[in-house]
Amino acid sequence: MEIEQILAIRKLKAISDYQFGPEITDILFENLDHIRIVRSKNTGKIRYVYSGEELLLTLKPTNGLFTLTFLASDIIISNTKSPRLRAVVLTEISKFIRKGRNVFCKHILDIDDSLRPNDEIIVVNQEQEILAIGRVSIPVPYIREFTRGVGVDVRKGIS
Repeated sequence: MEIEQILAIRKLKAISDYQFGPEITDILFENLDHIRIVRSKNTGKIRYVYSGEELLLTLKPTNGLFTLTFLASDIIISNTKSPRLRAVVLTEISKFIRKGRNVFCKHILDIDDSLRPNDEIIVVNQEQEILAIGRVSIPVPYIREFTRGVGVDVRKGIS
């Protein structure tokens, strides 16, 4: 590996440590030989992180944090215990969430307590099937308490 690639991976790992924690970073960046970085043509800054040929993470230029993909979500779910980085929702509403609908507080059965508003979150049903990826919209204690309002802003549904 060349020095530029090593420095880029160190930077990505530092961002991941800050955003998701060292445990998730070790899971996502387990096989460094398959990690490929794509930079912006205009700025030269890192934009996309691929694992092999599949998109793993996207680095948002607005805040310098990652957005998850379904590949990254699948890797995280298969290597961590529930509810780490996820919101567990009622299985009955799965079809709506799959379409990309937002998740209301009253439908969330369990959620990771370490998350803050605007953190990336994986939405799963009671069988731990991935339904969507989104952002936490309000503090977790409020999500647990409220019976109204949106708890997770869904960015992308799986279907």
